[in-house]
Amino acid sequence: MFALRTDRIFQWLCLISAMIAGLLMLGFFVQLSLSSVSTWRQFGLGFLVSNDWDPVANRFGALPSIVGTLCTTVIALLLAIPLAFAAALYLVDAPPLLSNILSHAIDLLAAIPSVIYGMWGLFVMVPIMQKHVQPFMVDVLRLHRLPVIGRYIGEYYNGFGIFTAGIILAIMVLPYIYAILRDVIKMTPPVLREAAYGVGCTRWETAKDIVLRYGIRGVLGGIFIGLGRALGETMAVLFVIGNLMDMPEDIFSGATTIAATLANNFAEADCLQRSALFALGLVLLLMSFSIQVAAQYYLHATSARRGESRS
Repeated sequence: MFALRTDRIFQWLCLISAMIAGLLMLGFFVQLSLSSVSTWRQFGLGFLVSNDWDPVANRFGALPSIVGTLCTTVIALLLAIPLAFAAALYLVDAPPLLSNILSHAIDLLAAIPSVIYGMWGLFVMVPIMQKHVQPFMVDVLRLHRLPVIGRYIGEYYNGFGIFTAGIILAIMVLPYIYAILRDVIKMTPPVLREAAYGVGCTRWETAKDIVLRYGIRGVLGGIFIGLGRALGETMAVLFVIGNLMDMPEDIFSGATTIAATLANNFAEADCLQRSALFALGLVLLLMSFSIQVAAQYYLHATSARRGESRS
């Protein structure tokens, strides 16, 4: 009888905790929506596609911040995901001493405060980008003259900009994605990997066709943890992106992100400008929520092909 009562209490506690999480999410939506009503009344959906940001004239637009956020996030994920997957794949089967040392070193990256990443980016990464990386890309490889890629790579550079911010973000999200991928690979039954090796699969084919398919939910979970960190990062980006409220012309251009715009303007914002900043916060929340919904829909839609029940 006592055990049954304890189980019911535990069940109610779990239910209450889940409801609190849902209510918090709903509360965020309600608060941001109510605080941004003035912006939506003044500009409507045009706020999302406007390039203007002029507090003196009370004209505000979200497009430069949205584009900057998406560009830095995409660059960060393009750099971090392959590195995290390669590191996890190697260190899972590496000798214990080497695996432990390198795994702890990667995990420690997650403990570094974002403002430290920003300071390091400003005083170390920006000079390296200005003197070595960007000149190599432009003057040696001449990437800006390529037919398709060239339109996204500028001819002029100063070390700041979207590309530098994306690299900083990639370093920041790498340990989170790596930790999840490492656990996914370890959870894959050894018999599946051994069977793949037995029929002649290479290590890459085993990772692509066996490990990724078996742990696709965990892999996407790790990627979305990194995505959430990259979308909402403020201080590290603030130091190196240039903080220009203009549409970026290429990946070397100075720009801004939603989080950086909020950090730069919220202290002195008032009236309509403050409402516009709340609207930007709502846009960022909707972006994160929409991506998560799309990922869950993809997992549900492809579950039958992976042999999972679609309950």
